[in-house]
Amino acid sequence: MAVVSLRPKYVFKAPVEADYLSPDSFAGKTLGEISKLPMWEGNKQRTIGELFEIEGEPTAKPEEQSIHLHGDVSRVRRIGSGMSAGEIMVFGDAGLHTGEEMKGGKITVGGNADSWLGAMMKDGTIEVKGNAGDYVGAAYRGSVKGMRGGTIIIHGNAGNELGCFMRKGLIKIYGSTAQFAGVHMRNGTIFITGSSSGRVGAEMTGGKVIVNGRLNEVLPTFLIDSLKPKVKVDGEEITGPFYMFIGDTVEEGEGKLYVSKAANPHLKFYEQFL
Repeated sequence: MAVVSLRPKYVFKAPVEADYLSPDSFAGKTLGEISKLPMWEGNKQRTIGELFEIEGEPTAKPEEQSIHLHGDVSRVRRIGSGMSAGEIMVFGDAGLHTGEEMKGGKITVGGNADSWLGAMMKDGTIEVKGNAGDYVGAAYRGSVKGMRGGTIIIHGNAGNELGCFMRKGLIKIYGSTAQFAGVHMRNGTIFITGSSSGRVGAEMTGGKVIVNGRLNEVLPTFLIDSLKPKVKVDGEEITGPFYMFIGDTVEEGEGKLYVSKAANPHLKFYEQFL
């Protein structure tokens, strides 16, 4: 792929709104034209060329364009917003709203990602090597359309309200999560290989959440259904056994919550109801 590299000219003190930082916006432009694309630094309108050193090779097609972000871009927001193809690689931490409403392509973050990662995304892949903040794959306030496709992989931990109003796709967390994973979830799959702080699946009506680590308690509005020897996640069989609960009954939901039996001996009392 053709690579265009950007590096901040100085340490940003104010948030930078980077709506045009995507292969779709760069495709078909020269480096000179890319450098004139607008950005906001706080309340001041800038151009990409005023904020970043730019070098590399632009290309005509977004699917052939790779954008590499070096240096500290932790205050840069909306990296890859709405992108449909191509690739973005962040060699450090990424700011708020990275990959929001993404439609295709791939974003890789080498460090941590701030909140609202992949909010309302429709397709594509986001991979974070470190941790992520709150509202991964979630719907923005006032909307009920969370993540509608694609894959988010986080190798560290994630914050609150992971997959809020999620409708399709896969979120895989190799670490642990804070509270309300899968809240208001409609469909899709959330796989937490570590532990969760609680209130998993609150008001979910469909979809599947798997907690392979510790979960202190299951919401009382979930009903024990069965004990499963394994569960499938994106075609991969995860060995259990798992307690399978159905809920959230507050919403007459039919969501499935799988909780590792081995990691949660305090949930053994549910077996008397099977």
